Amino acid sequence: MIDIELIRKNRELVKENIKKKFQDQKISLVDSVYEEDILLRETQAKADQLKGNRNKLSEQIGILMREKKENEAATLKEQVTQMKKEIETLEEKENQLRASIKSKMMMIPNIIAEDVPIGKNDSCNVEEKRFGEAYVPPYEIPYHADIMESFNGLDKDAAGRVSGNGFYYLMGDVARLHSAVLAYARDFMIEKGFIYCIPPFMIHSDAVDGVMSFEEKDNMMYKIEGEDLYLIGTSEHSMIAKFKDQILKESDLPITMTSYSPCFRKEVGAHGIEERGVYRIHQFEKQEMIVICKPEDSDAWYEKMWNYSVELFRNLDIPVRKLVCCSGDLADLKYRSCDIEAWSPRQQKYFEVCSCSNLTDAQARRLSIRYKNQDGTKVYAHTLNNTVIAPPRMLIAFLENNYQEDGTILIPEALRPYMGGKEKIEKK
Repeated sequence: MIDIELIRKNRELVKENIKKKFQDQKISLVDSVYEEDILLRETQAKADQLKGNRNKLSEQIGILMREKKENEAATLKEQVTQMKKEIETLEEKENQLRASIKSKMMMIPNIIAEDVPIGKNDSCNVEEKRFGEAYVPPYEIPYHADIMESFNGLDKDAAGRVSGNGFYYLMGDVARLHSAVLAYARDFMIEKGFIYCIPPFMIHSDAVDGVMSFEEKDNMMYKIEGEDLYLIGTSEHSMIAKFKDQILKESDLPITMTSYSPCFRKEVGAHGIEERGVYRIHQFEKQEMIVICKPEDSDAWYEKMWNYSVELFRNLDIPVRKLVCCSGDLADLKYRSCDIEAWSPRQQKYFEVCSCSNLTDAQARRLSIRYKNQDGTKVYAHTLNNTVIAPPRMLIAFLENNYQEDGTILIPEALRPYMGGKEKIEKK
């Protein structure tokens, strides 16, 4: 959610930002908020004036009562009663205006960074840099589901009978590999100075509204029937919401945390759920990183965070590239974002495995996350998030890049301690 001062002082900037995101249907919200904000302040001023007059009359009534001038006091009491009704009407109007302004402000996208490439969708995202050699071996690499099944490591048929499409059983060495990469990612982030956390896997609706747009909520989140609870789509949701309505100490910033959680997503949209493989599914597990910092530090943290992803994947011998997200591919709360994509030697192309985002103060305003600076001023913090690792999708890249001609899977040195010292996975 943007600062309403932007609408008060520079509506055209906000409208131009909406156009850059190809959401012209939201432009009318800016003028509507501007007009309702003026009306709200006028209503508040009128109510404040009436309250001041009422207080003066109440003092006069007290004086008159002490002087035994009951008739004059009764006349003033009638005026006070009438003022009370007017104040209640005005306060009700204030509440309605505040609610209307808030709902519209929640739909107006965050201001994007000046250097974000302008484009309508992810086809306009821009490759910035590659890391590692995108190698294609001279032998055929099977489809990832076939690789997993060759080790008796994947059963989607049984999951379909138990849970339906979009779920899976992982077993044996493949399941162990899944846990190993999560454990390695956890320790990798702890070594970077991040605090490890296992957060709640369900959150209230006000927390959901604080961390994402309404459209994302409808397309992603599973609602618990009969409860004000949603299953998280990523642990960023409960991690950022942990600081809801808090005034932090400046000395405690930055707050850097890494979290493990299962993630649940409806995956509503044109892409759908993958029938055979595990690239797009309803349930997966992830290691996440979040940062809460001062505004002047968020750009530097953004650079650090996506570089951590690159370092981790290169440690696992997986070539990656950084792809800068264009304006139309940014979720409403994002100031800037990039994807780290892993190389698929089977498809001979890159695919997304991490997403790093700087949301400036958009989430902090929705959740009221502030800190008190040295002069006592309360300032909205900046929030950032990034995927550390998200198997089983990440396993696709791992298996393909470490697949050998004889059907075995090499285990990079960094991961061997988490696989009982194994140097490779072999078919039994």
